[in-house]
Amino acid sequence: MKANAWRNYLEEQRRRHGKVLFTVTELANVAGVSPNALNVELARLRQQDIIVRYAYGLYGMPGVVSPQALVAAIDPHAYITGHYALYQYQMVTQMPVTITCFTDRRSPRARERVTPVGRLTFVCVRSNVYLPVADGAMAPPPQALCDYVYLSRRRGVEPEALVTFRNLARIRATDLPLILARYPVSVRKHIGRLVFES
Repeated sequence: MKANAWRNYLEEQRRRHGKVLFTVTELANVAGVSPNALNVELARLRQQDIIVRYAYGLYGMPGVVSPQALVAAIDPHAYITGHYALYQYQMVTQMPVTITCFTDRRSPRARERVTPVGRLTFVCVRSNVYLPVADGAMAPPPQALCDYVYLSRRRGVEPEALVTFRNLARIRATDLPLILARYPVSVRKHIGRLVFES
């Protein structure tokens, strides 16, 4: 396929179906070649900025893939949480350097990946702490806060030492009891201090 044909195909898939990520097999089927033969064409398309390699075996148009879509494609069990989610909800002032993802699977692949959308860090957590998000994307604010405090304490760091919290009043007291029940007592107490005493 020629460069313009690839560009049109990728744009049409995005516009008509919302599809932004493609596997090597899918692209090989579109081109009508074997996955091995496709590698040469992919290298050419990458040089022309028509396609980007987002992760091993996952390609898409430049600048159209969100962290949420990429995380779901890499690990369907993972969801974005913690510092990155809190920053997106404008509940901390510091921009995160990594996108933290909680998962219930121990992956033999790298837990940390540098991608075009940012550095992804996959953290395997205990089953009682792991709570997949309904839409598979980003934890809601109360869960993201609890996950952030949990992970900080697990690493031996005080959560307040890393970020400046703001807008915590947006978290309703009624949203917390069911979420907090999944965490250790130390996390529950810490959340209580952050949300109710500040």
